[in-house]
Amino acid sequence: MTITIRERGPDIHEREATGALKIRPRDSRDEAPEETIQVAGPNSSRAGKLTFEGDYATLTFERRIRHPVQLVWDAVTEPEHLARWYMTRARIEGREGGSIDYWSGPAQYHVTGQILEWQPPSVFEHEWNVEPRKELPKGEKSIVRWELIPDGDGTILRVTHKRLTRQTALGFVAGVHAFLDRLEDELDGTPLTDWATRVAEVRASYQQWGAQQ
Repeated sequence: MTITIRERGPDIHEREATGALKIRPRDSRDEAPEETIQVAGPNSSRAGKLTFEGDYATLTFERRIRHPVQLVWDAVTEPEHLARWYMTRARIEGREGGSIDYWSGPAQYHVTGQILEWQPPSVFEHEWNVEPRKELPKGEKSIVRWELIPDGDGTILRVTHKRLTRQTALGFVAGVHAFLDRLEDELDGTPLTDWATRVAEVRASYQQWGAQQ
């Protein structure tokens, strides 16, 4: 059974929050179903969405940021900003065909990859490759896309992380939520939310996903 809730939050769009698994009808007998889970609750307009296709998952967040596009672009592409809110030592060769080299997050994942699209200040898409390690025994070869859309005096920020393995996506979602909260703190000039504390606060909202998988 699927429960649909429509609510208005800080986002400019109405959101559909599903409290149970939603499966899109198959287009053919051979096509694998796409399964979408979106968290329900009072803050679901700021929450992420997971879409599963076979062995892989796509994690998507969309938020309205109350700052102009150029400021948001700088915060997601300049190493000094990334070092603060993203907890990442970053080297970015800012051009299509360039590269990224990150030591990222509390776990200090070494992330490398090619820049697939670079359109300042609108689109930054890059590979997100991590070699196998204890918590990621098979490593990850995925793609992250940052899209920035002007919205009056603010910005619609859409973050998509695709081709993650299922278990990695389930494990990452609360952390990405917390990082985006810290991004907003960075832009607002307020003290950064403690990442681990925020992860613990929002994780309960996402626990249903693991139970359904």
